Amino acid sequence: MKIFTTFALAAVVLMSGCASVDMASKAESSKAKEFNPPTQGNAGLYIYRNSFVGKALKKDILVDGKCVGESAPDVFFYTEVQGGKNHKIDTESEFSDNSLELMLESGKNYFIRQFIKMGVFVGGAGLEQVTEAQGKADIASLELAKTGKCNSVK
Repeated sequence: MKIFTTFALAAVVLMSGCASVDMASKAESSKAKEFNPPTQGNAGLYIYRNSFVGKALKKDILVDGKCVGESAPDVFFYTEVQGGKNHKIDTESEFSDNSLELMLESGKNYFIRQFIKMGVFVGGAGLEQVTEAQGKADIASLELAKTGKCNSVK
């Protein structure tokens, strides 16, 4: 019983710290929060993390195999991808990446929430598409992170 209690306490401590990543300027963050339509022929992709669990963890996010960035608590990323195509969004998890495949239409913005979940050794991550209204509301209190730096992609 003591081993279980010790393991549970260690998991809580690990999951409750706070990770940080390089942030974009306040002006860039404010501009992204205007939720303007993407450039012609593209779809806008907002990927964010606002979960309470796993504050000490950073998890890579990739779109079509290319690094978007390393997530941390209370941050979002914005990127544009070619519209009218299927795109694969991946996030690093405990044992293997978790993926979400979506058909993204040109001229529209899409909102993907990354969430952290308890794992065996360290927290895992998952992805879910949310409505535009929910995504905008969630992102209003978050800040834009700089893109292009992932831990697992060299």
